[in-house]
Amino acid sequence: MLMNRWRTIRYYAAGSVLLPIAAVWFWQEELWPSGLLLLWLSAAAAIWIAADRKGLAYRAERALTATETTAIRMLDHHRHDWMNELQVLYGYIRMNKPDKTVECVEKIRERMTAESRIAKLGIPSFVLFVQSFRTVTNAMQLQVDVADEVNLAELPLNGVKVADTLTDLINAYRFGIKPGGGDAARLSIKLHRNETALLVELQYEGELLNAQELYAKCKQRLKKSPLHADRLEPDMLTAALRADLSR
Repeated sequence: MLMNRWRTIRYYAAGSVLLPIAAVWFWQEELWPSGLLLLWLSAAAAIWIAADRKGLAYRAERALTATETTAIRMLDHHRHDWMNELQVLYGYIRMNKPDKTVECVEKIRERMTAESRIAKLGIPSFVLFVQSFRTVTNAMQLQVDVADEVNLAELPLNGVKVADTLTDLINAYRFGIKPGGGDAARLSIKLHRNETALLVELQYEGELLNAQELYAKCKQRLKKSPLHADRLEPDMLTAALRADLSR
């Protein structure tokens, strides 16, 4: 792997310094080993820095590629869903069923509003995570309902840490699903706010592999987060979290 290659080059560059150090030790009364050591150190440092930069550039390229792949999959899923909705709407129009047509249009409008509010949460990494969740797993369905237009980046709190906490909690549920449980599990998250706090409500439907372990993980994760639990049930089916808004 290319990343391991750059790491190996750095280690070899650092380890090679032992050779001029040994020369200085064996020929202590000579001047040339000291000069050789200085030149060798400079060369080794240059190689280390160059390899480190190459490694960072490679990691950045890999991260960008992964993000682009996720975005493409997300767009493909959304395109497929919208095509299904439009086909249903077209069918009602052709069958001259105005009541069903209005109902279908209203459903599309509600979904567009919900997705628009998610897109305005203000933390791009979290928005992409939520919107692309269906491309990650089929074992759990995720529904995020933003009751008000909440922008985590504009609230007087650390929005990035709140988003990271929610991401970790969602993944904790995802990895805590009992395999072979039949229908896909469902995790619903509702975000809203009042004058003093951001409020998050979680509701889970499905079987868990180990509810006590999930409970312990969530409590531990909340210790390092602006979010704290107003209610966290040991069965992990419901939870109410709060992040106070500092002024």
